[in-house]
This record gives sequence, structure tokens and C-alpha cells, in this order.
Amino acid sequence: MEVRPDIFLIILGAALVTFIPRVLPLMLLSRITIPEWGMRWLNYMPIAVMSALVAQELFIDEGRFAALSTNVELIAALPTFWVAVKTRSLLGTVVTGVLSLMLLRLLF
Repeated sequence: MEVRPDIFLIILGAALVTFIPRVLPLMLLSRITIPEWGMRWLNYMPIAVMSALVAQELFIDEGRFAALSTNVELIAALPTFWVAVKTRSLLGTVVTGVLSLMLLRLLF
């Protein structure tokens, strides 16, 4: 099997571009002590990223705000959110979300 130099350079470049943003911050942050306020701030990063991803899926359709009356995903998110807050169960939340969306798509 022959390896073409241009394809090899593309793969190497893609690996480097993927590797640097992951390793460089790890190397830099492992050498410094982050203050308490910084650690508290970093604790909110996962929920902020997840909220942004979920909000985009619920409220944006083809680059525009989705109509609330015909948005079955948003309607299915309401009982899912309620189950997530009340039970704090990942399995229960996922099952509620899937069943809610399945039922709403079947009805509408």
C-alpha cells in the first residue's frame, strides 16, 4: 500500500490541530494554581455548554427562532425537564424525553 505525501501531511496536520488545543491548556494549567473564584467559575462551564447546545436545538430551526406552537421538541422538553429536576435520574430523563418526543411526533 502506497502512502501519498499530500494525504500523509493532511492527516498529520489534522492530528496536530486536534492535539494542540487539548494538550497545551493542560500543560499550562497544570503548572499554575487556579484561585478559588476561578475554580468556582470553571464548575459552571459544563452546564453552560450543555445549556447552549440544548437551547439551540429547542429554539432554532433552520437559522430562525422556531415557532413555539409547532415546536414538538420544546413541548417534549417540558416533561423531560420536570423529570430531570424531580428525580435527578439520567435514565429517567432520557426515557421521558424519548417517549415524549415519540408520542408527540405520533400525534402531530
